[in-house]
Amino acid sequence: MRSVKPPLLRVDASADARRWVAEHRDELRAAVVEHGALLVRGLGLRDVEEVGVVFGQLGRPMIEREAFATRQRYADGLYSSSKWPPSQPMCMHHELSYALESPSLMLFACLTAPTEEGATPLADETVIGRALPADLVDRFERLGWLLVRNYNDEIGASIAEAFGSGERQAVESYCRAQAIRFEWQPDGALRTWQRRSAVVRHPRTGQRCWFNQIAFLNEWTIDPEVREYLVDVYGEDGLPFNTRFGNGDPIGPDIVQTINEVYTAHTVRDAWQSGDLMLVDNIRTAHARERFEGPREVLVGMADALNVADCSPTIEVAGD
Repeated sequence: MRSVKPPLLRVDASADARRWVAEHRDELRAAVVEHGALLVRGLGLRDVEEVGVVFGQLGRPMIEREAFATRQRYADGLYSSSKWPPSQPMCMHHELSYALESPSLMLFACLTAPTEEGATPLADETVIGRALPADLVDRFERLGWLLVRNYNDEIGASIAEAFGSGERQAVESYCRAQAIRFEWQPDGALRTWQRRSAVVRHPRTGQRCWFNQIAFLNEWTIDPEVREYLVDVYGEDGLPFNTRFGNGDPIGPDIVQTINEVYTAHTVRDAWQSGDLMLVDNIRTAHARERFEGPREVLVGMADALNVADCSPTIEVAGD
């Protein structure tokens, strides 16, 4: 396994974190380009207001659309962590890799560190793409990946939370503009399909990056008991999310296991300390969340929106 720690910068700026970040913005951004991520320790970030200012100094805030889990929104581009059970880890993923517009920069700030685990592990996708079986990567590069979602008011993000509106006309307009095929169910639920590239080129460095949420949003990553319950209640086609090959072929548990094992072998992590700041290149670097115990408050920022068309996609954008 590679080094277990991400790049770390220790500073002494607890007296005025805002000023320190403003003075060192260019160096911080350059370090993210070089390393793919950077953990800054010693800022002593204390509250939502201060974090909002710091995030705004580092990048242009981006509003989240098509969320897969609920969050609290504090301001444009400033959110709580996803409401995800503490006992269940979140697998490696890129924020909004299924959307046409994704944040190029992710920002994380730890206000309260958990008592056990709860880190935000990272993985370099330039490495992951080379470590995965070549034939599997080639297949996804040719076909892309398909995300199938079922929105309702019972599980996951609601229609209004995901699209910014619960009005059918607004949702349909959004879907058409974003190459998402949609279908309204008799009970008012919404089912969508969107086909995206699994491999892209980094717009600044030209590096080939494995960029998707194929394993994370697949049915075989869901806890087996939870999956069984969801299938019993909603049916095989009614899961809140699932992924397939871009041509509609199913992705079996063996493929999901292979992807997750490669991620595990190439993960770096460092336990959160209260006051920490982390910057992550969302195209080059995947992130996850460990299960945890105790209170954990990590704020999330999405910044510097990037269109997938600027990342040399390997397939034509389509709803299915």
